[in-house]
Amino acid sequence: MILAVIKTGGKQYIVEAGKKIKVEKLEGEVGKNVILSDVLLVDDGKDIKVGQPKVDGASVEAKILKQARDRKVIIFKFKPKKRERRKKGHRQHFTELEIVNIKTK
Repeated sequence: MILAVIKTGGKQYIVEAGKKIKVEKLEGEVGKNVILSDVLLVDDGKDIKVGQPKVDGASVEAKILKQARDRKVIIFKFKPKKRERRKKGHRQHFTELEIVNIKTK
């Protein structure tokens, strides 16, 4: 089993083949494959390769399962004794990926 740490959308994820993850919105259509080249670490069971900052020649291939929006998050600001209230909602776009393959050099 090969594990990898990838970076996308300013966050880092531990991935392996067959795992599903939700990441910040990526461009692409549902059903298409994307290549994630920001691989920070690869562990193939025998050897661990740590990049500085990326592992040379390593990439992760993933299939886009869904392009959607997350549940609504309510932002409520309140200042006591001032009669000041602000309510705002936000739904973040995300892409659901299934990891197909982890390639190393």
